[in-house]
Amino acid sequence: MTFTQLDPPLPIHVQDKGAGYAFAVIDYGQEHNLIWVTAINDSGEIWCAPNPKVRMMANWTMGRRKPETAASDKCAPGGQG
Repeated sequence: MTFTQLDPPLPIHVQDKGAGYAFAVIDYGQEHNLIWVTAINDSGEIWCAPNPKVRMMANWTMGRRKPETAASDKCAPGGQG
């Protein structure tokens, strides 16, 4: 198991929780999702979110669009792809 602090924190969106910042990542090894340690902006809550639920925020300079919704997200459980 490894715990990596992110410096600087990454602006992310956690499905079903909202926008926030990831400030650490936990890696339990093979056959486990990465776990993102996140602080949610609106509630101030700290959540450990599994990799399939975490999306980077939009970044116009990098050409990254808004995160897809869970209904159209190909990485979401039950999605295509």
